[in-house]
Formats: sequence, C-alpha cells, structure tokens
Amino acid sequence: MNYNAIRRPTPEVRIGKVTIGGNHPIAIQSMTNTDTHDAQATIAQIKALASAGCDIVRITVPDEEAAKTILAIKEEGITTPIVADIHFDYKVALRCAEYGVDKISINPGNIGDDDKVKAVVDACKAKNILIRIGVNSGSLEKHILQKYGSPTPEALCESGLYHAALLEKYDYRNIVISIKASNVPGMIAANRLLAQACPYPLHLGVTEAGGAEMGLVKSAAGIGALLCDGIGDTFRVSLTADPVAEIAAARKILNALEIEGQCGLQIVSCPTCGRTKIDLIDLHTRFEAAVRAEGLDTLPVKVALMGCIVNGPGEAREADIGIAGGKGEALLFAKGEIICKIPEDAIIPTLIGKLKEMKR
Repeated sequence: MNYNAIRRPTPEVRIGKVTIGGNHPIAIQSMTNTDTHDAQATIAQIKALASAGCDIVRITVPDEEAAKTILAIKEEGITTPIVADIHFDYKVALRCAEYGVDKISINPGNIGDDDKVKAVVDACKAKNILIRIGVNSGSLEKHILQKYGSPTPEALCESGLYHAALLEKYDYRNIVISIKASNVPGMIAANRLLAQACPYPLHLGVTEAGGAEMGLVKSAAGIGALLCDGIGDTFRVSLTADPVAEIAAARKILNALEIEGQCGLQIVSCPTCGRTKIDLIDLHTRFEAAVRAEGLDTLPVKVALMGCIVNGPGEAREADIGIAGGKGEALLFAKGEIICKIPEDAIIPTLIGKLKEMKR
C-alpha cells in the first residue's frame, strides 16, 4: 500500500546528498557513540553505519577541538550527511559550519543572546546548512515548565515552536524540529500537536527507549503510530546498544508498515496451532538466516510461511510467493494461486531460488 498519499506536506530540505520532507523517502538516522576527539574511531563507526543503511549520522561536538573531526570526515571522502550535535557554545556551531558539516543540531534558546543566535543563522545561511531544533522532555525551558507544571505534550510542542521562532526572527526557515520523550504516548501526542502547528519537517524518536528489545518495541509503537498518521520525515531508533543495531531496528519498523519503496523482504507467517504438521518455527528461523546469507533481505517482496492449507493461499493471497505446510510437504503458491507441491526439505531452496529470479 502506498502511504505517500497521506504524508503530511512539508517543505523539502537538503542535508548533504539527502533530501527529506515532501514525498521523499523517510530517512534513517543514528548517532555515533565514539569519543569525537578520536577521528579515526568516529570515521570507522560512520562507515559501519552507512554500510548498514544509515542515511544520516549525528555526532556529538562538545568543543572546538572535537569539531576538527568534521574536517577529517570530509577529507576521508565520506558522503553520508553529518549532523553536529551542539550544546550551549555557539562558537562550536560556527566552527562546524566552517568545516563543512551538513546539519547542525542546536537549541537556539540555549546558546545565549540574540547576537549569538544570529551569528549561527548567518553561518548556516552562507553554506545552506540545515538546523535541527532538538526538544527533549528533560530539558524544557523554565518558563515553559512553570506554565505547564511538567513536560506535557503541550509544553514540548510550545518549546519546539519557541525555538523555531528564535530562528524565524532572522528569516531562517531551513529547519527540522525534533520532539522526543521517553514516554511513548506523550511523544506521540506532542508530535501530533507540532504537526498541526508548524510546516516544518519532523524528526521522530523515543528517547531513552532502552535496550535492543524494549527499545525497538517502544520505538515501533511511537514512531510507527506517527508514520501511520503521515507524520515524520526522518527518525532515529534510540537503543542502548551498538548504533549499527539501530539501523536494523529502523528497517524493521519501515518493513512492518509496508511503506512503499522503503521496506525490504517481509515474511508473513502464522503463529502455528494444532493443525500445523511442519516445524514452522524452525523453518522461519532457517529461512530468515538463508535470506540474509544470500543478501535478499532488502528485496521488496512478501513471502508467506503458513502452517497449513487453511491459512495458506487464501489468507496470504497478497504474498508474492509462499508455502502452506502439510505432513512432510508443502504447497507452493504465488499471489494466492497454487503452483505445485514440494517436499518439506525443498522449501527453503525453492523459495530462495524464486527470490533470486525476482531479483534479476
């Protein structure tokens, strides 16, 4: 199903070679966890993230010395767009702009008076650098917290608009806004409010989501709900794990939502019951491994692994290819039409063969 038709309309903005907003693909982001002063370690992790399918990489830049790593990244020939994450010191932002960063993540209200905000805006204007406004439930402005009493969705939304206004004051609208919270319902509600209140592209995420398992569940719930609303132009799945794992998690979310043009191979499989006469759980595990080993996991194809004929070609009618298990055998079908019977030990080789044909 094509969800582009319901995407919230936004201006298109460029981050290096990547364009987000409008109907452009939803960009996957992650963030390095290396010491940014260690240029080689940071570069190695950026390369690993890019190889995994990361579209945009954010790095923390705590001081002007760390900003030099941006020069090293560019000299290395890395084309993955780089976002400099900056807190408080506007001079670091100016240095990152000078060194050719593709995007700056900053809260304009945290870097000082109007002259400092204007200096950053002028530097970004000169090089067409995007500014990402990052709002977090743990760092709301005092006047907003006093107004709402806690980081409510309304408070988070108002904070985002407040920071945007500081940039708009200098006729700067090359902006992406990110509102994140660890509370999933609050994060969803805040982004829905923001989507109605401003035209800017939105960066989605559930912050402090947890480890690989719970972090994926919370992110899928929060990010997935908003993407289904047509809200969101880029996102990060924040995990207490290797950053590369965030990319696999992000792809799983896009895959589950079947967002056209971005989901890879999708396996539709039944939960098994007393009618199941083949070891479907083991089959599923081995098939997933075979797909990865053959490099077929990015193929935009739907494969059905069904336990019996009752839940076979009928319920999996939209699958491009699939099987319905029997005792020691299975029915092979495509788009709901039965092709033939195959022995159980031929299921995986047959499906892999069919996928390779589709890839050609």
